Amino acid sequence: MYAVLTIARYKKRFIYFALLAMGLHRLPLLFNRKISFHKTLGCGRGGTFSKWPDWQQWGLLVVLEEDDMKTNTAITDHQQLLKAVYGKFISGWWKFFGCETWTVVLQPIEGHGTWDGKEAFGHLPPKTDYEGMIAVLTRATIRGRKLARFHQHVEAISNDMRKADGFLFSIGIGESPRLRQATFSVWQSKEQMKQFAYKMKDHAEVIQKTRKENWYSEDMFVRFKVTQTWGTIKGVEPIKKM
Repeated sequence: MYAVLTIARYKKRFIYFALLAMGLHRLPLLFNRKISFHKTLGCGRGGTFSKWPDWQQWGLLVVLEEDDMKTNTAITDHQQLLKAVYGKFISGWWKFFGCETWTVVLQPIEGHGTWDGKEAFGHLPPKTDYEGMIAVLTRATIRGRKLARFHQHVEAISNDMRKADGFLFSIGIGESPRLRQATFSVWQSKEQMKQFAYKMKDHAEVIQKTRKENWYSEDMFVRFKVTQTWGTIKGVEPIKKM
């Protein structure tokens, strides 16, 4: 099983069409038999969970079976890959509106939890022996009464993450700016990611608080191998091509 995440950045004058795409793009995805799970996503202004959306930047995440993704591994052009994964309508939409796009192809390897009650990336083991470059998706539906407590800790954790050894890139994505959010991050190695996640005092304390105070009605944590990357965000290639 593979996941493909694309971040599309629109020009300011096309923000209305970016909002429109959140609804329109769901239709071809629903009818694409190769896609087992999909989400149209907003992006936060910071590199992690954020209640302030970036109206120019949007995400699209799909999950495909391994056999369906293998047919795309020989593609050497970003636009062709977008067309093969998402179809003519979505790839043509981004091209027509002159969107800057960045795409990462991911192989789920470890994880737990659900997204909308589904094991979105298949049934995964909690741990593997893999120790190389790793991407992490941390996703949660936040209980309304816990929202204030949650956002008290977001900024400090985000700042710590950007300073951590091995950190390469992160982006806040989600289905709504406040209650249904996720952070996607990429690290040079699993060990460096674990050093941040479990041994940095502030982050470790927040993990404990989420469990003790029951902040989330649903949560999910998945780790991926990064197999391919394409494109840029704001003119910068977040991760060098694999």
